[in-house]
Amino acid sequence: MRATWTSLLATGLLAVEHVSAQAYSFPDCTAAPLLGNAVCDLTLDPITRARAIIDEFTVPELINNTVNTSPGVPRLGLPPYQWWSEALHGVANSPGVNFSTSGPFSYATSFPQPIIMGAAFDDPLIVAIGTVVSTEARAFNNYGRAGLDFWTPNINPFKDPRWGRGQETPGEDPYHLSQYVYSLIQGLQGGLDPEPYFRVAATCKHFAGYDMEDWNGNVRYGFNAIITEQDLSEYYFPSFQSCVRDAKVSSVMCSYNAVNGIPSCASTYLLQNVVREFWGLTEDRWITSDCDAVDNIYTPHNYTATLAEAVADAMNAGTDIDCGTTYSEALPDAYAQGLVSETQLYNALVRQYASLVRLGYFDPAEIQPYRQLGWSAVNTPQAQILAYTAAVEGIVLLKNDGTLPLTSSIKNIALIGPWANATTSMQGNYQGIAPYLISPLMAAQAAGYSVTYVFGTNITSNDTSGFAAAVAAANAADAVIYAGGTDETVEREEVDRYNITWPGNQLDLIAELQQVGKPFVVVQFGGGQVDDTVLKGNASVNALVWAGYPGESGGTALFDILSGKFAPAGRLPITQYPADYVNQVAMTDMTLRPSATNPGRTYKWYSGTPIYEFGYGLHYTTFELSWLVEPSGTYNIQTLVQQTGLLSPYLDHAPFGTFNVLVRNTGAVLSDYVTLLFVSGTYGSTPYPNKQLVSYTRLHALPASYGISVASLTVTLGSLARADSYGNMWLYPGNYTFTVDTPGLISSEFELTGIATQITTFPQESGAPTR
Repeated sequence: MRATWTSLLATGLLAVEHVSAQAYSFPDCTAAPLLGNAVCDLTLDPITRARAIIDEFTVPELINNTVNTSPGVPRLGLPPYQWWSEALHGVANSPGVNFSTSGPFSYATSFPQPIIMGAAFDDPLIVAIGTVVSTEARAFNNYGRAGLDFWTPNINPFKDPRWGRGQETPGEDPYHLSQYVYSLIQGLQGGLDPEPYFRVAATCKHFAGYDMEDWNGNVRYGFNAIITEQDLSEYYFPSFQSCVRDAKVSSVMCSYNAVNGIPSCASTYLLQNVVREFWGLTEDRWITSDCDAVDNIYTPHNYTATLAEAVADAMNAGTDIDCGTTYSEALPDAYAQGLVSETQLYNALVRQYASLVRLGYFDPAEIQPYRQLGWSAVNTPQAQILAYTAAVEGIVLLKNDGTLPLTSSIKNIALIGPWANATTSMQGNYQGIAPYLISPLMAAQAAGYSVTYVFGTNITSNDTSGFAAAVAAANAADAVIYAGGTDETVEREEVDRYNITWPGNQLDLIAELQQVGKPFVVVQFGGGQVDDTVLKGNASVNALVWAGYPGESGGTALFDILSGKFAPAGRLPITQYPADYVNQVAMTDMTLRPSATNPGRTYKWYSGTPIYEFGYGLHYTTFELSWLVEPSGTYNIQTLVQQTGLLSPYLDHAPFGTFNVLVRNTGAVLSDYVTLLFVSGTYGSTPYPNKQLVSYTRLHALPASYGISVASLTVTLGSLARADSYGNMWLYPGNYTFTVDTPGLISSEFELTGIATQITTFPQESGAPTR
């Protein structure tokens, strides 16, 4: 199938490089009125260049350009600009992206949703994906089809399984998210703070504490998230710190919700004290609101008495761009009342235009490599392979009694369920127009199987009229594959779930199919997990696979796994909880640690027994692990801080050590292997986390019959630290245990000695709750 698509696309790419621009244009520095303005001087720094043009703005022009649909300033030679483009897992439908109806720029590579890309635990893969997305984004921009600023990625940790937007994130673990975003931003922007030009400007969202849409009357637009500084430091902030401080992202989006009583986009603490001062977001980068979040400060947060006060609070806190029209409508009144100054408006515009300078917005096209990209750079054969690779690497095998991979004797398949012939559903949300969408049915047929397809039932249906045809197909087949789970009818932006059971009557149909007695595989699609207890414990369900939202080549990836063409090695990036979990803790409870009203959240703190735990994933082969040098013994904290602290500008990034694990494939199938390193122990304050991820890597293509590779796992001091009640990170003396894999295959104990030492100082929030 992939070869066919490649040949068709190659034919179609021969004569379509040149198309006319439509929605966007660039400023012209070779002619008046810009000619001679220092914004066009390539020898100056971005902030100086930006100030040169913003100096010419009138106050009304400053105000008019504080919104995402910026009108520009025609009298100064500045064209309109749309700041809002999307590219969560490929260039996506959004106000700033304009797909053509056919021909060039009518589609873009559609990668799997981040929840599946996260399950691959493959950081180099994420860099490569970010590079393809930014390449295609630039091609779209060069021909008037997209902006240069893309409001991606979503790096809020997937804390609660009911959250409808969890599919947009890489998972629940803050360390994992931090590594994912660090990798993705490099691909999107072209490196760490690249010179002279960024590929595109990325935006990390949604800051902070955002993980609820609409639950029991609690709506994101007016929700007040009560979060301790300890939880902010340990859980809600690390991925954003990695994005801003370490990956040097171009922009940050403040979220709809309030944090400890202050709407995020009006929070000086969040935007100034944390983002700009603590993490160092520089003056050539900017902060945008989520869409209409500035208006929400006034209502439904009811944080201010007037709309003018709301826009002033947002501007004064550091929200440079309003996604919406509230700034343009209410800032004139706020300015007239003296609630916001010309200097603050000026600074907001300097930040925006300095960022555009870094994108080459004012520079000659001929000196910029990214300005040369065109339609031939979109959906290349390499991009197609990468989208496929991301899907196969992320698919997780949860259960298998040996039925998978399907043997050569399986010729006739009954393919049943609401996902069996899914196409657009494969993309999830924040999707673009894909060049092709390969459903499981298409892939099964392309793989040579004789397939009987029966829809059976809908995701949420209670109608059993399709059951008889499904059972009849199963009786006539060599093997039965049920493809179901969840989809965007039950989980998406603005839609949270109220339960985490299989929706509709899908389990009833599965129960009838398993009675047929044929080899039976269940494939679970969707971003959030559902309780698989009845499937896990039933011997008649021979295998269970989680496939998420696998993107344009999802069907091919799935059947390459089922048939054994590719061996599964993905790991669950989230915890699968029992169904009763939703009755034990409210979505509005932002705490992580177990308490009388909370069983604990994520694998780090959950006090119950998960159905499938974070990091779980089976293989078609077996592996044997051993330490090359066992990380045992004692380490003095003061010595570590003094010696390794010189190797990094931040103590939390200073290396504790690199630990090498020898991985042997002792089975009969070539396979990848994801090596996960956890730490646990009795150190710091109680309660102690069950364990926490401190390093990981993916090894590729270990040969069968004792193929060997070495997993190098680097651990930082910050990974071993814990936060006190004020959010400060400390290294504590105590007994520690490293464990590899889920469940643990090898472990080693070591001790930290000396005096507890603080390695970070967390910015304090006035009035924040403490544990």
